[in-house]
Amino acid sequence: MAQAQSTTRSIQTQVLDIAYEETGSPQGFPIVLLHGFPDDAHAFDNVAPPLAKAGYRVLVPYLRGYGPTRFRDASAPRMAEQAAIGQDLIDFANALGLKQMALAGYDWGGRAAAIAAALHPDRVRATVMIGGYTIQNVFAPPQPAPPEAERELWYQWYFNTERGRAGLAANRRSLCKFLWQTWSPGWHFSDDEYNRTAPSFDNPDFVDVVIHSYRHRNGNAQGEERFLQMERQLAQRPKIAAPSILLYGATDPLARPSAEITPAERAVFPSLVARRVIPGAGHFLPREKPEAVSLALLELLKTTP
Repeated sequence: MAQAQSTTRSIQTQVLDIAYEETGSPQGFPIVLLHGFPDDAHAFDNVAPPLAKAGYRVLVPYLRGYGPTRFRDASAPRMAEQAAIGQDLIDFANALGLKQMALAGYDWGGRAAAIAAALHPDRVRATVMIGGYTIQNVFAPPQPAPPEAERELWYQWYFNTERGRAGLAANRRSLCKFLWQTWSPGWHFSDDEYNRTAPSFDNPDFVDVVIHSYRHRNGNAQGEERFLQMERQLAQRPKIAAPSILLYGATDPLARPSAEITPAERAVFPSLVARRVIPGAGHFLPREKPEAVSLALLELLKTTP
């Protein structure tokens, strides 16, 4: 499939200069697509074109610490707790004057989308959540998972050490490529595809942002004081009221989706439209099966006022 003919733009918020890719009609209803770790806006290169063709305005920001996005204040803390990523999304929408939007995201981006939808339900018309509900309770001690699941989280434990920080700084491109290979075991991406995104990991704040994210969620780093109340709200597992479709990669070793919808999913998605486990896809579902994402968004937006 041809890549999206996008335009790279930048918008200023109180904290960041957020770079983003824009495709489609400027007058179209906005859809914001949100990438995860370790990835960038190119994750949605093949998701955006069908949405733009259908008349929507497609916006794909680079998260803090990735690509051309920059902190405005050289002395600002390079932190990336979940509340910060979620607030960045709302700030981005405010800066662009988006009164309402549809959201889709995975990994860090899925969490940002979930936070925005849960805490600002009037702003979000529909959501496609790739990997399910991932809002964290950062106040509860992390509980051990089954050994096979814990093994997949080695990178998180690594990043909670100074050796891990040094390793990410020294080997960011090879380490991130290894994660692509292991998190989507059936996906054989080209060097060209990886090399389009790898420069985003050269962002001067990438290492600090990644390390803080994985330390904060495990209770090994302080968050920003301004987000304390938001984190308390998120710890209560707020519901996502917008009509939603859940997508999972069948071979995603981090999500490990069950075959059927779970009671926990029903509890937090009261307006769930569909839940799909996509065969042949792993963690990087927007790259592996882009049509699953674009079709889910089009389905939701055709049926929501």
